[in-house]
Amino acid sequence: MTILLMLFTALSWNCFLPETNNNDAINEKIAQKAHASSYLELSKQLVQRAKNQQDASPIIEQLANAPMQELKGELDSDAAKKAFFINVYNGFVQHILIKNPEKFEDRDKFFKSEQITIAGEALSLDDIEHGIIRGSKVKWSLGLIQDPFADDFEKAFRVEETDPRIHFALNCGARSCPYIAIFDVSKMDEQLDAISRQFLNRTTTYKPEESKVYVTSLISWFRGDFDGLDGAKEMLRRYDIIPEDADPDLEFKDYDWTLELGNYTELDVSQS
Repeated sequence: MTILLMLFTALSWNCFLPETNNNDAINEKIAQKAHASSYLELSKQLVQRAKNQQDASPIIEQLANAPMQELKGELDSDAAKKAFFINVYNGFVQHILIKNPEKFEDRDKFFKSEQITIAGEALSLDDIEHGIIRGSKVKWSLGLIQDPFADDFEKAFRVEETDPRIHFALNCGARSCPYIAIFDVSKMDEQLDAISRQFLNRTTTYKPEESKVYVTSLISWFRGDFDGLDGAKEMLRRYDIIPEDADPDLEFKDYDWTLELGNYTELDVSQS
């Protein structure tokens, strides 16, 4: 009788115990989800550490070793791709040039050198800016030609639709560059509006008596991204840089390539 009672008790308890294999599978999925959702956060931390002048080696290592499919799964929209890769671009520029400012002396080499690794892929700053963030645009084509030779990595992560506002969010280390913000995918559109308004207000000179508006050279270099010069003027109107009924000629200011690091900004999205 005692043996039967013990056996019955054991069987009863087993009925109420969850299956170990199922628990393990659930825990593994939770862990995978937590890990997969961390890359956008890591990109923000990369910029924050540059701002604080802190070592970012652990973050750089995690980004380099990220499984490609896992990263691709998180960057599942243009907003996510822009937030991640703008942060990565700005963060790496600061970290690289803080350690080795002499690299900026040969800017062509600086932008073309493969000195960033993301998900096992060696990338240059040009790869990130023109290949991924601009959707495979040929660098010096005024934004008019898409590169037909994009590799598989670029195709996997490039944006579907080119957004001209990114030109007011990327900081390459020069004095004339836009200031650096930390971008969050949940408010990406508002932040891009805010930084565009901020940069254009800071760098544009409108002279109605001359019927001219003096603007950043970025608009000239990448005019195709703005839907031409008329599209650029429409953007100036949208951000109240020029009056709604104004149609001035665009004049392009010289770009100051003097190395200037540490230009950060906080964004006010209330006007967006």
